[in-house]
Amino acid sequence: MTKKIEAIIREEKFEAVKAALTDIGIVGLNVIPVRGRGRSGGIKIPGRNGDSYVVDMIPKIQVNIVLSDDNLDVTVDTIRRAATSGSSGDGVIFIYPVEDVVRISSGERGRAAITYQGDIDSR
Repeated sequence: MTKKIEAIIREEKFEAVKAALTDIGIVGLNVIPVRGRGRSGGIKIPGRNGDSYVVDMIPKIQVNIVLSDDNLDVTVDTIRRAATSGSSGDGVIFIYPVEDVVRISSGERGRAAITYQGDIDSR
């Protein structure tokens, strides 16, 4: 069985997360710029006249990874460690089941379709 990790993280933490994932052997990932809000509801920014306004759709990065169940916990822990700033708004990680994966170029399915040379499964 395979899983999909969808991690929403701070933009400034992306390079650290990418490097940490590379270190553990995660080769394939997709990244999407997103905007959203969570528990905090946004950030309050002071204005010039003593007024303030709330920015409630904060720019984040969504990192998508499809991987085997065997590598799920180490990957989630790696993302958490690298993405943590110590403040609220660090993001969230969603985990979904994946029924199947088909590599378009070769027709490989399942685990063979998500395995890369030098990745976490081959270490």
